[in-house]
Formats: sequence, C-alpha cells, structure tokens
Amino acid sequence: MSDTDYWFTRAEHDQRIARVQQILRSRGQDALIAFMPESITWLTGYFTRAYGGFQFAIIPASGEPFVVLRDVEKFHFDRTSHYSDCALWSDSDVPLQIGVQAIERFLGKQPKLAVELSAWTLSVTNYLALKDALPGAWIEDAGSMVAALRLIKSPAEVAFQRRAARAAEAGMQAGIDSAQAGASERDMAASICSAMILQGSDLPGPGVLSSGERAFHLHGSYSDRILETGDLVQLETTPNVRQYHARFMRPMKVGMATDAEYRLAETLIDIQDRALAAVAPGVCAAVPDAIYREGVLGAGLGFEYTNKTFYSVGLMLLPNSGEMLSAVPESQWVFEPGMVFHSYVLAQGMGMSETVHVHEGGCERLTHFPRQLFVT
Repeated sequence: MSDTDYWFTRAEHDQRIARVQQILRSRGQDALIAFMPESITWLTGYFTRAYGGFQFAIIPASGEPFVVLRDVEKFHFDRTSHYSDCALWSDSDVPLQIGVQAIERFLGKQPKLAVELSAWTLSVTNYLALKDALPGAWIEDAGSMVAALRLIKSPAEVAFQRRAARAAEAGMQAGIDSAQAGASERDMAASICSAMILQGSDLPGPGVLSSGERAFHLHGSYSDRILETGDLVQLETTPNVRQYHARFMRPMKVGMATDAEYRLAETLIDIQDRALAAVAPGVCAAVPDAIYREGVLGAGLGFEYTNKTFYSVGLMLLPNSGEMLSAVPESQWVFEPGMVFHSYVLAQGMGMSETVHVHEGGCERLTHFPRQLFVT
C-alpha cells in the first residue's frame, strides 16, 4: 500500500481519535458508535463513495477503532483507513446482526454507548432494532461530539480547501465565458463542471445556477432554459478536493447591465468587505452578522434579511452541504483559529460570497476571484 492512498497522516488520525476518547472517558462512556459518514472518514480515514450503505465505526474509550462495513468495500477500507480492524457483512447477511455481533465482541453485552442518533444513515428501524438486540446496553445520543471537533481544521485540511478554491475559480471563469445569449443553462453547467473536474475537483457541482426570474430565488439548479440578453445569472461554484469544500458566488448579466446594477454590486462588495474585516479570533459571530444585515437594510435593498451570513464548511458528504455552525443575529459563539466558513450577502438576486479561513491575525479569503458584476 502506498502512502498516497491516505488523505492524512496516521498521527493526525491518532490525535482525532484521542480527542474523542478523552470526551468518552469524561462522560463515563465505553465507546462512540459513529454512523455519520463524515465522522467515520474524519476519524478513521476510511472513505468509499458508497458511504450511504450500512456501516459504522466503533471508537472505544481506549484502543484503536473498529469499523463495520460491506464486504465489497474492503478494498477501499484497506487503502484509505489507517486502522485495520473491521467486520464485514455480505449481501446475504442481515447487516445489523453483524454490527451487533461486532459491538458485543468488542465491548461486551452491557456497554455504555454514545450513538450518533442524528445520522441520516441510521434509520429509525435500525435504531430500534439495535436497542432490542442490545437490551443490556446503555445508549445515549452522541449529539455533536465529532461535528464540533471538526469545526477546527488542521493545516492539512485547509490545504485541501485551498485546492478546492482553485477549482471553484476555474468553474466560475468557465461559467462567465459560457454565459452567452443563445446558450442554455445546461451548456453553462457542462463547461463549469468540466473546468472544475480538470482543476482537481472530486465532484462536478456546479451548485447554484439559475437565470432570468429564477435567479432572484436562492438554490436554483440548471435547466434547459436559454439565456437572453439582459438576463441576471446567479452562480455558485461548489467543488471539493478529498471531499473538503470551498465555494463562492458572483453575479452576472448577459450582454448588458444598468448603472443601478453596477452600484448594487459595488454596495454588496463594500458590505462584505466591512463584515469580513470584523472577523477575528474571539469576536462574536453576531458582530459581522449585524454588519451584513444592517448594511443591506440600511442601503434600502430589502425590508428584511433572514439568511444566515456565515456557515462552516469542510469535510462534507452529500446530502450534507454545510457543517453545524452558522451565524444569525442570536449567535453567541465566537470565531476561533482554524475555522473555515462560506460567508455570503444577497440582495435583489445578486450574491457575493467567499470561503474564508480564520487565523490568529483575522481571516483570509481562500477564494480569490475578481469581485464585481460580470457582464458576459
């Protein structure tokens, strides 16, 4: 096996495991049962594109982790995980039974377990069956145990996000180049996805892509619609490298833009500059959040502003599109070094956003694309 099969060093994974184990011991729990795909990958290194199947990791309060997985994924487990202990189930098995047997063999019949009950891969049926099969076990919701630890990125994690940012920039340039009257949104998407993949993205995206009336409503996806002169185009490129994300938004007009539209874009850039300048370790998230909201409302760009203004991004596997932390007016959390956020401002169909990394001196943009309204 080559070291290039691993995303991170064994030492980094050992540190992550140790942090979870410290929490388990402080709570008097014997093990974490990690069902969330991001938790399994972040802790053990194991990754397969079939992460939606039945699999979980056992992280004991001491010792190395143990993974339950489908037998056809063993190849990927061997090439990506720094830890070798596992139990395999085949298509002729009842996967839950194999999982219960592994828990009992590893932890006994009366373990105290922290289980990721909010994991989308753990169905209600399987959770109830797990409880019935382990009548002597004490089960508690693990909550955000691992998700909270993942908010602070290591330099190696941020390095993947820097690479994803370069792919995002390539996709944005392809989107601008292809946003011509007579082209379709589907034509744009093909160019954007190709550019991002060739620049290193592991997923094509493109993220938000809509034109005309739909551009004024968030989360539009590409369609067969043909672009017309004067159309507003909303584009967010959302690539990832080793499933670590970076993204940003820029507004476009097809063929022409008015002076008012140019002024709107300049206003949004100014608001965002002021908000990001306020980001630094120890600063409450409500501070830059207020700059965004007061800036938009004070400029008369709307009667209310309900969107979050920051949300954490990092290792995210579909269907997840963001991490647990976001900024709203009531937020009490503070920025810490190592956090990475997608930060955006929206008004009248135009969006400006960046992926930013918080460090000891403030924050830096990981995305470095020109900031303007693009007329194609």
